[in-house]
Amino acid sequence: MAATAAVLALVPGTAFAERGGGSSQGSSTETSGGRDGSSLVSRVVYRGSTAGTQGGDGGGSLKPVGDWTPPACWYEPRSAEEFRTYVENMYDETVSTPGQHSYAKSAVGMFRNDYKDGTYENYNLDKKDEGNWWVAVRDEDRMMEPEAQACDRLPFWVQNGDPVPVAEAITPEVLAELAYSRIELPATEVTLAPEQTTKVNLPTWAWLDKARFKEVSVTAAIDAGALGIQATTTAKPVSLKLEPGTPDAETYPASGECTINADGSIGEPYARGKADDTPPCGLKYLRSSGNGTFDLQAAITWEIAWTGTGGAGGDLPDGTFGNDQAVTVQEIQSVNR
Repeated sequence: MAATAAVLALVPGTAFAERGGGSSQGSSTETSGGRDGSSLVSRVVYRGSTAGTQGGDGGGSLKPVGDWTPPACWYEPRSAEEFRTYVENMYDETVSTPGQHSYAKSAVGMFRNDYKDGTYENYNLDKKDEGNWWVAVRDEDRMMEPEAQACDRLPFWVQNGDPVPVAEAITPEVLAELAYSRIELPATEVTLAPEQTTKVNLPTWAWLDKARFKEVSVTAAIDAGALGIQATTTAKPVSLKLEPGTPDAETYPASGECTINADGSIGEPYARGKADDTPPCGLKYLRSSGNGTFDLQAAITWEIAWTGTGGAGGDLPDGTFGNDQAVTVQEIQSVNR
């Protein structure tokens, strides 16, 4: 057990999931990890509007509602040839590195021997058409989280057709959950009337353009021969939540939750002649912001669904994403004659 723990700590055969680039909403790119020398990274490929692509425009990733989070680790298949190359390169690099501690060399040697001449024989190359090696993968952005340490099994062999004996094995649903965290959303900056500067006790209209807020999808796929699977996760905007940034305010409706219209827009643009109307989506400040501003928080709630290989599919927890925008509130000035 001590030897196994030492190997696991030093050379766990763990792949690292790279956070690749992507595209802005509405276009499509493909991104995945790669393998170079002793580095083994995730084989999952993402296509669609992926996180990290909105640049400085205020866009960002979904924040799940509740305690649910996408997987921090999972297991992926590797062919016998791929696994052999990885282990041999890792061994060569470790033993040939100047100043490398003898303990590390010993641990890597035990790890290599187990798959080459120990429990297994020559990396199961003679069985390469009969199964795959399965390796642990950890999201590199969440490496230090306790959830990422749950995938702690050393690489193991699974015969074709046999169930993978771990709960975190890659499946269409796991791919859908991984795609969830790669979805990139547009900035949530509402249009206001009056713009930026409003008055105390004056209803302020708020709305969002239907062209900007539409369904966003990301597809995650992994191709390991007969084990090729994929899943597409789709986020659909359903409502806008307004938080005025001060308790001295009212929202329209009173819940602050503006539902999406049939045409995909949220709220209603202000038009001349509506000064005495109550906005279907908006707010009213009850005091001045003084020499400063109030941080109006506007967050879209997105409904999440997925479909995958073999007709699989279902729902995932709703997600939110929003931005703050500064609002100046002034007292209404009166003139005494």
